[in-house]
Amino acid sequence: MTAKLSIRFFNDTEIRAVWDETEGEWRFAVVDIIAAITESSNPQNYWYVLKSRLKKSGFEPLTKCKGFKLTAADGKRRLTDTLSQKEIQPLVEAIPGRNAVPFLKRFAYSDDAVDGRSRRQAYALFESGLLETMAPGTVQSLRQIHAYLFGGLYDFAGQIRTVNIAKGNFLFAPVRFLENTLSLIEKMPHTTFDEIVDKYVEMNVAHPFREGNGRSARIWLDLMLKRTLKKCVDWSRIGKREYLDAMTASPTDSSKIRNLLRGALTDNINDRETFLKGIDYSYYYESEDPNLVP
Repeated sequence: MTAKLSIRFFNDTEIRAVWDETEGEWRFAVVDIIAAITESSNPQNYWYVLKSRLKKSGFEPLTKCKGFKLTAADGKRRLTDTLSQKEIQPLVEAIPGRNAVPFLKRFAYSDDAVDGRSRRQAYALFESGLLETMAPGTVQSLRQIHAYLFGGLYDFAGQIRTVNIAKGNFLFAPVRFLENTLSLIEKMPHTTFDEIVDKYVEMNVAHPFREGNGRSARIWLDLMLKRTLKKCVDWSRIGKREYLDAMTASPTDSSKIRNLLRGALTDNINDRETFLKGIDYSYYYESEDPNLVP
């Protein structure tokens, strides 16, 4: 059985995570935490030296440090020291640097919060087989995805919004036109890459749900790409800032998002790890952004 893997982020640095079946908790790669906090050019060596020093001082969390095989940047799987979320704080406090406090504040987020629970439901979507039954490019399939991600978390899961929403100075499709707008988007063709991206951009402008539009629409986009082109997006190849900037520009100029997506296409459409990593990046794009204003 392949281990369940995940990613958290701090200042655009990946923190690899693995699910510990024995303890029923996520564990995080210590060397990635070191890299995020210290910005060291050699976090592995930094950890080796720090670990030796902490052992001599009798640092208690080290007794709970477990090794799991995780994929490194070179694609090879290596035994990696990990700690649970509650064990991270004393380690971080032992590392000097200006990033220690911000890191702890960011990492204090709980997997029991709405975002964490929704992320788990998004992971489960891959195993459910539901995506294979959906009609790509339809409003119904987007509603099904949204309902799966946010069912039990929002009472409007899978429901088209009945209030106007805006982000910054941009007003998404007004409610009085929304039904007709969604009908027109559904009728848009999605037989080529350009057509699929156009449809995705228009759905983003429509923003049919009160919350969770981006996370749902990216899965919806991949569903169209998989069925039509036998491709999907490797979201780990698209940075947060460049994605958000491209989507902000897309209502008047879709060339930026088109180029980003084209450059990140992969044919690993049935690969579990590609899907789960995509979910992690998708949720990262939404983190720490202002809430939509009803």
